[in-house]
Amino acid sequence: MWLSVTVSMWVVAFLVVVWLFARRHEGAWQRQVAPLCKESALVFLIYATWRKLGAVTLVGTGDAYGRGRWVWHVERWVHLPNEATLQRWALHATWFIRFMNTYYIVFHVAPLGIFLVWLYVRHRDSFAHWRNQLAFVSIVCQCILFIPLAPPRFFPNFGFVDTAARYGPSVYHSGGFQDPGQLAAMPSMHVAWAMLVGIGTVSVSRSRWRWIGAAHTVSTVLAVTLTGYHWLLDGIVATAVLLVGMATAAWWNRQRTRTVDEPPLELADQLADAT
Repeated sequence: MWLSVTVSMWVVAFLVVVWLFARRHEGAWQRQVAPLCKESALVFLIYATWRKLGAVTLVGTGDAYGRGRWVWHVERWVHLPNEATLQRWALHATWFIRFMNTYYIVFHVAPLGIFLVWLYVRHRDSFAHWRNQLAFVSIVCQCILFIPLAPPRFFPNFGFVDTAARYGPSVYHSGGFQDPGQLAAMPSMHVAWAMLVGIGTVSVSRSRWRWIGAAHTVSTVLAVTLTGYHWLLDGIVATAVLLVGMATAAWWNRQRTRTVDEPPLELADQLADAT
């Protein structure tokens, strides 16, 4: 169950008050409590913004089916693997499909939360970078989701099966095209967050356990594909958004480093004259 935007903002307000109090007191309050409250408030603010944007749609749901058909044809044109074929192979093991349905529901948010806590506790110097990446990919992807698009499970004519409805468990109730939440296919937030966890874990840690993050990424891509919740192109777009955010951050860091390393103009002129 998701926290509402109102509750999230109250949590942000409470954390800000504690942060302001902790800043004024030396010792553990200032060293430990203040940074924790600050970062927690920022994460809850990102969440509240993401949830608020999730309630916005720029167009109606009437053309969501047509946009889903367009994605299907684009995938065939660029020769992406056929998700219906992959799903048909997996349907031979119903226990595996049920596991994928469960993975889709249970492991959407929990690994991200564990990743953030692990970062803060074990690799705090990297926390701000990946928190910013989380903000970027969540907000940009949510803005793209303003345009509803039908997922594969709404296309039995293409050979897809709604595995959640047939085998369970299901995260959605009845509603179909009348429920905008079921038409938030492009891009896949599941894949975006799983990619963030996978890339972040592998790049930050040197432990052999870091590959758990990569395994979660692969499992999530399988889960969203085999269950018919997302097109492959949904995950590709989500990954592209994340990579754009990472490239932008890398460019910005290079610019800042260059600015720090360059001497002031007056000093540079004096050094030039001296030589």
